[in-house]
Amino acid sequence: MKRILLLPLLALLTALGVSAQSDPRQPLVFGVAFYNLENLFDTINNNGKYDLEFSPQGSRQWNSEKYWSKINNLAYCISKMVTKNTPMGPAIIGVSEIENKSVLDDLVRAKDIKQWRLQVVHHDSPDRRGVDVGLLYNPRLFKVLDVTNHTLVIPDNPNFRTRDQMCVTGILDGDTLSVIVNHWPSRLGGQERSSYLREAAGELSKHIADSLWAIRPNQGVIVMGDLNDDPQDKSCAVELGAKRDQDKVEPHGFFNPWWRVLDKGIGTLAYKGQWNLFDQIIISGTLLKHNHAPLQYSSCKVNNFDFLFDTEGQRQGYPKRTFASGAWLNGYSDHFPTIIFLHKARK
Repeated sequence: MKRILLLPLLALLTALGVSAQSDPRQPLVFGVAFYNLENLFDTINNNGKYDLEFSPQGSRQWNSEKYWSKINNLAYCISKMVTKNTPMGPAIIGVSEIENKSVLDDLVRAKDIKQWRLQVVHHDSPDRRGVDVGLLYNPRLFKVLDVTNHTLVIPDNPNFRTRDQMCVTGILDGDTLSVIVNHWPSRLGGQERSSYLREAAGELSKHIADSLWAIRPNQGVIVMGDLNDDPQDKSCAVELGAKRDQDKVEPHGFFNPWWRVLDKGIGTLAYKGQWNLFDQIIISGTLLKHNHAPLQYSSCKVNNFDFLFDTEGQRQGYPKRTFASGAWLNGYSDHFPTIIFLHKARK
């Protein structure tokens, strides 16, 4: 009888990730991910002309069937972000292009990830299109302490509106970690012409980080999001100061591991046959080994799973999005998700 009872108990412990993280010889590993969910709107028209598009009466005929299919597709993708060392999936997942908290509540309750019991952090931004950033987290791994939101102000363009930068500070295995979730201004009007907006966003992210370090000099800071720029662009490399080489990063600087990933031709979205890597997770020097950090960056990955690729027509080999040329593709997003891994030696 005891042996029979032990089997379901073992299965439960495995499902909760207890067995994989219990080996005292292995470091603790935590995943931190980002995913642009591409226009995750509900079906209710409550935001004027931009929201009408994503309603049953709108041009996309966005109904309950399409909405729940999108929710389940995204949850399935997130469920595949497990690894041998992170069997409960990422501890933290930043997201963008969401309409409201309700859509995130639906997402975390979807069947493929509901067992993780993810919690939601959300803030309504002043963005004219009505999309926000958010954060999902596993409360068994990450404890939220504080949330602040920061509006990007452009002095020469006082009517400009975009997504606020959301800074979530919490405790990850005993260490303070702040995650600044972003969706920087788009390249509308051209990359060069609009660059000053993203440069200002990079400067704001650096200011937020400096403010955090003024209080806790040794804490870790992560800047993540759809930055609408590549690692080598001025917004990332100059204004945020995210460097290509890890050993050149001071404690209160930033390391950008995606620079070398893009050099290999790997990106998170494609336009006219060219890959970009806009979906970045940038790590502070206080999370790097050579700065003697207790919680340390170890690796990064673009989660370009096979099922996320379009396999037909002109978009073959590109991310399979929800709509293309007005047609519903029943896809996922026009962006691939990204993830980094942090590890900590056991005491």
